[in-house]
Parts: sequence; structure tokens; C-alpha cells
Amino acid sequence: MKWIRRLLLRWLRSGSETPRRSRRERVEALLGVPVRRWELFEEALRHRSVAFGGRSYERLEYLGDAVLGLVVADFLFHRFPEADEGTLTRYRSQLVNGRNLARYAKALGLPDLLELGAQAEAAGARYNATVLADALEALIGAIFLDQGFEAARYFLWRLLREGDLERVLAQEDNYKSLLLEFAQARGWAPPFYRVEEERGPSHAREFTVSVWVEGRALGTGTGRSKKAAEQEAARQAWMMLTGKTP
Repeated sequence: MKWIRRLLLRWLRSGSETPRRSRRERVEALLGVPVRRWELFEEALRHRSVAFGGRSYERLEYLGDAVLGLVVADFLFHRFPEADEGTLTRYRSQLVNGRNLARYAKALGLPDLLELGAQAEAAGARYNATVLADALEALIGAIFLDQGFEAARYFLWRLLREGDLERVLAQEDNYKSLLLEFAQARGWAPPFYRVEEERGPSHAREFTVSVWVEGRALGTGTGRSKKAAEQEAARQAWMMLTGKTP
């Protein structure tokens, strides 16, 4: 991500001249343009643990998720003109995977910009993958409202073009990890997996597994191994909790 590295170097150089740069200055350096409505970016970087009397990033996350989905779909449509609908859908799922969004957020320096409460800080929320992915989506929402759709698209296209696109698209989602990170970010107990049924001969065994989150069964998966069944159950639960589409 060459452009991200250039931005980080710019921060470091300017930091030697201005030791205590404000968050606004750092965000403007990241965007490359002045911010018009700083309150949007304050909201985008505010975790629910400190949203007393004010809004956390959750509303902007909702908006940013929609902008992200449209931009990624447009990017993939033009980047892979021969790909069919199923392939493009899978690619989109890979690119907006929470783990990849968190990786982009770290590269952009978002952990240092987040506003967190003491308990969330102690629990490791600053580097939690789900928190970072949510904050990045909220930042996209803030860019859209402050600068317009074209600015948001340009920001994301730079991110996608400079990233290791082929590696990202080749990887497989680990929905068990994504679901665990989602639960941890909210202070919930770890998801619980229960084998509901085993059937078939030993050489062709099939398992059905359910996953429970906060006392609710949110997904049921079937597979030739417990691991595969758990992954499918976790995928269903994660999709339900995040509102994502396959």
C-alpha cells in the first residue's frame, strides 16, 4: 500500500515539527483535503463506550457499509469484466470481510485515532478487528457526507488498488474467527457450538452443528466434518448479526 506508507511518512515528518498534532490534522492528512464538518469524523471515531450524551460510530457505520458495498461492486465490475455474478459476489464478500477491513484500518492508522472508554481500552478494543472494521466503515460514511460520493469512491479505490488484491481474493473466510471477534467487541461470551446430529457411516459421516450467541441459536450448519459444519453455522450467525449479504 504505497500511498498509505507515504501518508504515514508524512505524519512522521510533520510530527517532528508539531509534536502534538490534533486528530483533525491527522484525518485531513489522511484524506488529503480539509474537513468541512469535523463533527462527522469525531462521531466516526467515537466508540460506544464513550458515547455519553453523544453518538458513537454506529449510524455512520451503517451508511458507510452501504457506500462501501456500492463502490466495491463498481470496482469489481470494471476490474473483472469477464467474471460472472457468482464470482463477483464472492470477490465482494472477500473484500468487505471484517478482517480485511481491519487490516486496511490498521494500515491507515485508525487505532490511534479512536476514542475509547477506559474499560473498552483495557479489553483491547483499540486493536479488535470488528471495532476497526466498523470504524473504517464509519469513516467512509463521514467522508461521503462531508466530501460527497466521488471523494468516498476515490478514497476506497486507492485503498483497493494499492492493496494485495490477488491475495485477498484468494483467501477463505474464517467465520468462526469473525464471529468470535464480533462477540468480543461487544463484551459478549464466546459463541457456543453444539453438535445437533451425526449421521451416516464412518467413512461418510455428516454433522449438523448449531451456534449459540448470547443465549440464542443464530445458525445451523451441516458438513462432512465438525469444523465445516461449525464454519457454516458461524457464517449464518455472522451474516445475521452484521446484516451482511452473502
